[in-house]
Amino acid sequence: MTPVPHDPSSPAGPASYAVRVSRAGARWRVELLAEDAGDELPVLERALGDAGAWPPPFVVVVDSRLYFVVLRHGPGGMVRTLISDATMLEWVLAAEVVERYGIGVDTDGAFDDDESGWPGGDMDVFADDGLPGEELRTIVTADDLWADEMVQRIAARLGFADELAAAVTP
Repeated sequence: MTPVPHDPSSPAGPASYAVRVSRAGARWRVELLAEDAGDELPVLERALGDAGAWPPPFVVVVDSRLYFVVLRHGPGGMVRTLISDATMLEWVLAAEVVERYGIGVDTDGAFDDDESGWPGGDMDVFADDGLPGEELRTIVTADDLWADEMVQRIAARLGFADELAAAVTP
């Protein structure tokens, strides 16, 4: 995919943002953490809050529409992590996530003809919410979607698309 200028006022939303998503029963809540959080991993980890909450909230960061990261508490307070493109190591947040969470990256042959990279980390990060890893993989490997569009598809599938749009739209 060749990067094109992105209009922040377009329906797709801003090119970069960080949100915290939580759920109480069937009601979703999306809070904007930052309009640009591309290099603040410790801040994003703290935004997860208490490790004992159920269902656990998650933080989603879209960085320059090129990739996204999901952080979520797992069993015993560990952090479950997904990165939509683990080959984006030239970006500070992507490199920190890959290093801190031990996400294996094999950049040798990691690109297909249109230079799309590969997701890394926990593909079952949304399984408890009803989005199994196989279905998530289909979304995050779609060559025709930017990272923010992938996140919009995930939000629509899980039921918080309206809340996400309200949080990230100025």
